[in-house]
Amino acid sequence: MKPLHRLRHCQELELEQLLGNVLRAGVVLAAAVVLISGILYLVRYGSGPPEYRVFRGEPADLRSLVGVVRDASAQHPRGWIQLGLLLLLATPVARVAFSAFAFAVQRDRTYVVVTLIVLAVLGYSMSGGYL
Repeated sequence: MKPLHRLRHCQELELEQLLGNVLRAGVVLAAAVVLISGILYLVRYGSGPPEYRVFRGEPADLRSLVGVVRDASAQHPRGWIQLGLLLLLATPVARVAFSAFAFAVQRDRTYVVVTLIVLAVLGYSMSGGYL
């Protein structure tokens, strides 16, 4: 194997490990936030009997990013649960964004363009098609 190919192969392996670590850290962080806030929610509100006759959807304040951050900063467990779920959703998006940066550092223009297209599609779909 030529030295240049060996160097590129090592860089690709390091990039794969780094991207795997980004995914792993994001999922572990999101799971920890949801687990801890779920326990806090049950401690605070779990003693009452469940009311299965009436369906109550998510409160309006937890349907937007601003509302979720506001509730989480006010130490409401539901806000923290939603924040953990948003972290879980943001993890693969962060991986794609980090991939674009890594490909740019490697000066691999083709992969940078493809990754940025994927990132744009993710952003468009996460916005509900309103961009």
